[in-house]
Amino acid sequence: MVSPHFSPFLNGSIEVVCGPMFSGKTEELIRRVRRAQIARQKVQIFKPAIDNRYHESDVVSHSSLTCEATPVSNAIEILQKLFDSTRVVAIDEVQFFDSSVLKVIGKLAKRGIRVICAGLDQDYTGAPFGPIPELLAMADRVDKIQAICTVCGSPASKTFRKPSDTKDQVLVGESDLYEARCRTHFDYEEEEKDQLAFSLLFKDQEQSQELR
Repeated sequence: MVSPHFSPFLNGSIEVVCGPMFSGKTEELIRRVRRAQIARQKVQIFKPAIDNRYHESDVVSHSSLTCEATPVSNAIEILQKLFDSTRVVAIDEVQFFDSSVLKVIGKLAKRGIRVICAGLDQDYTGAPFGPIPELLAMADRVDKIQAICTVCGSPASKTFRKPSDTKDQVLVGESDLYEARCRTHFDYEEEEKDQLAFSLLFKDQEQSQELR
């Protein structure tokens, strides 16, 4: 007899691990995947095909932990390549997907699947990255982890992009392009520009008053 409290979706959930680059997001995703595998749960890992920094298919952390994964060009492919026996789905670099990934993740959770996502919560300007804001809102569990600031060694929650020829939000790279920064050392250059702009404005106002 089936219990009246039984639900086939009881174990469906959405977990998000987010933070700046070099904070260990992928490492944490791999740790959770391996624990699920030890529990003999069928796991599938997906990654955006655009992220081929370390390997064309495997998910690889900055500390060189690896896990076999399936690269996909879009979120819909996750549903198309999902096995009926899969109980855990892990998605790395989730910020690179468009908003359709939200519907895919929601559908997986409703099916009773545990979904583990890892990705950047902010881009190099400090703005929310891709579908992350909505994903954080719909998640059952959110873990925001920090890196170490390359300037002062304080906890870092920002990703700083070194000067480059492009202003595109998506620019795949590693330490050759990016650094983890604390809030103080993330936008100090912009603050200096603001201070310069205010000083020039104040100087112009003073000169204008002198001419009256």
